[in-house]
Amino acid sequence: MTAGLGTARGLRGPRHAGHTMAVDHLGSLALPVGDDGVVLGDDAEGRPQLVGFHRSTPYDVLLIGGLWSAQVLALRAAGTGARVAVETGRPQAWTMLAQAAGAGLECVTLHEVGRVPPMGATVGSPVVVIRDCGMRPPRGRVVSAPWQSVMTLLPYLSPVAPRLMRDARLVGVQRISPQEAEQTSRILGLSRAEREALPTLADGVTLWCAGQERHWVMTSPTDAETGLLGVARRMD
Repeated sequence: MTAGLGTARGLRGPRHAGHTMAVDHLGSLALPVGDDGVVLGDDAEGRPQLVGFHRSTPYDVLLIGGLWSAQVLALRAAGTGARVAVETGRPQAWTMLAQAAGAGLECVTLHEVGRVPPMGATVGSPVVVIRDCGMRPPRGRVVSAPWQSVMTLLPYLSPVAPRLMRDARLVGVQRISPQEAEQTSRILGLSRAEREALPTLADGVTLWCAGQERHWVMTSPTDAETGLLGVARRMD
């Protein structure tokens, strides 16, 4: 998987010497297919778009959008086996999710801003840190590292947004004002059509950018996610 998004497809296996079999036996073959990563949603053609949070190199993600989308990604990251640490100044908004995730296991933990402890991430126990620290998140004590990705949530653009956009390997942008779209377009190098679309996006739609890659993605919740978080919304 590249630094950006991936579409669900078969995994490339190890290279071995070729094998042969009779043609009339081919029908008995069954090959497992799949991909690793968190499902962000579907693109315009209905293809699932995934992001691989579990990496051997540091990985930073910025989401300029709503709490709902960040919480869906937190649930889905926990579903892939990651430990999710939420650094937040509004723990009441995350408490129900933390209690519901993991079927009683402590896979989503809540921490005060600046109080995330060392998580001890490993290949067998990856970590996703979600920073929900308002418009001006302080520089985190816990940063991205091998097997520990960090996703920062900004509700709107702020003075720290340009730095975070330049530092992140993946940036998601939901509905923002025309003025914010102008600034975002300059930093990310968006096309005119992309810039003009940002103020008109529906709830649940995100423009994900990784380098020169651009993907419009609609996040549709599962029944379980809707029951816990409600329907998609941009405003909290």
